Amino acid sequence: MPNTTIQMIKALGVISRAEFLLPNLGSLIMGLAWGATSSTSMGDLVVLIVLSFAVINLSSAIGAQANTLSDRELDSRDERKKQLVEATNSFGVNRLKIVLVIEFALTLVLVSLFMLLQQKPVLLLLWMVGICLGYAYSLSPIRLKARGWLAPVSLILVLAVFPVLFAYYTFTTEMNAFFLLSLTGLALTVYGVIIPTEIRDYFGDKAMGIVTLTVRLGLVQASLLGIVLLTAGAIFTGTAFLLEWTYRQHVWLNVFLLAIPVAITFVLGKFKKLYYLSKKHTSSKSQTSVSEDIVSLSASNPQWIMLVTQTYTAMSILLLLSKFLL
Repeated sequence: MPNTTIQMIKALGVISRAEFLLPNLGSLIMGLAWGATSSTSMGDLVVLIVLSFAVINLSSAIGAQANTLSDRELDSRDERKKQLVEATNSFGVNRLKIVLVIEFALTLVLVSLFMLLQQKPVLLLLWMVGICLGYAYSLSPIRLKARGWLAPVSLILVLAVFPVLFAYYTFTTEMNAFFLLSLTGLALTVYGVIIPTEIRDYFGDKAMGIVTLTVRLGLVQASLLGIVLLTAGAIFTGTAFLLEWTYRQHVWLNVFLLAIPVAITFVLGKFKKLYYLSKKHTSSKSQTSVSEDIVSLSASNPQWIMLVTQTYTAMSILLLLSKFLL
């Protein structure tokens, strides 16, 4: 394969945020774990997993690419996002727009076939609403990311609710109360762990007049909100698994739920540091050094996100195995 082609593929991977692959896999596993039943044949299970994972990842790539295009000017002023701008320039803006159109058409075809195969119109509905919200979050004139409370609501729906619901409805049409409880916990958790990313971008967003929820609330209140959401999300999620395993008479599996408070406690320790730094920034006369500390600490947020989401994914894998093996 020519070097130029390899470079193009690498650039597109950067623009599409290839690091979202594992969180997307987590969404699939969560929906699969709650929706699948032991009556599903292994062949059907494999086909449905491949199709739903393809749809979720293509949709994620479309959203990431649209966000990269819309934030190109802002990202060019941020050294930490320099690679996104360089990748976009290398790949070409016009070429990226063409890729977006092709990906949209391809995903629409996949979802339509999926809907017909499963006889579930809700799959097409979920995808259409999710992809429209993804575009509206980043692109003008709507640009939900700069519209206060609409930003977290749209993010929660696009990143947590719709992907998991899509995977869930792939395998079942029934609604499980414990699943809804876990989905609520996931939604709270997802925005809770996103807040440090908004804190990292706070100073640039504020300078550019982008009013995210964190800019509207201020650093102190946003940090506190992150702590509250992450804690509440973990309680809801853990309770959902506990009730599900107890209902299925697999009470002994609840011991594995100890992994959730361990992971959450570690991440909350980082959140509390952000909270204290934010309070210091508010009261300090020399704010530059404190600002740098805030940006530096919050830049580690991707690792915190991975720790929390992969802990939830591990619990989902246990739930799935319990359905087929126990």
